[in-house]
Amino acid sequence: MSKAFVKETDDDLDDDLEPEAVQLPKGAPNYLTKQGYQVLRDELTHLVKEERPSVVSVVSWAASNGDRSENGDYIYGKRRLREIDRRIRFLTKRLEMAEVVDPAQQPNKDRVFFGATVVYMNKDEEEFRVTIVGVDEADPLNGKISWISPVARALLKAEEGDTVSLRTPAGIEKLEVLEIIYPDA
Repeated sequence: MSKAFVKETDDDLDDDLEPEAVQLPKGAPNYLTKQGYQVLRDELTHLVKEERPSVVSVVSWAASNGDRSENGDYIYGKRRLREIDRRIRFLTKRLEMAEVVDPAQQPNKDRVFFGATVVYMNKDEEEFRVTIVGVDEADPLNGKISWISPVARALLKAEEGDTVSLRTPAGIEKLEVLEIIYPDA
């Protein structure tokens, strides 16, 4: 079937496949915890050694079947291969510029720095527990926030008992730092 009869183009589909990566501030290092670095490294290894070769073999087999214009295995295999290659390039760049930080080695454990787990209370006396991690390992639903997030920026360098100001769309909110926890060495 001709592309004239298909609503979507390959470019349209490619744009929707991967959410935009969070951009680091200009000149800022890509901080990662040891665990976060290992997760990205494992994903890269899996893509390069297992997933990509598997998809290449499917595409190769599909290409040998003849007419590629109506060959679903070939079309979707090539699309998946582009996704994998894009992710490999992304992971390679992020790992090259990564600066691995071990929070357990933090000498000043009475202040909030990268890798700290912080328990804080807002004005409604609700307690929150967050761990400040790298951009690529942030998972807000599980309490892992990026070091460039507004909450993390407000908490950085605070001590237990400090009250910090967080700018929100609704105005300035006060957060009280209750506890700072670092992993054991």
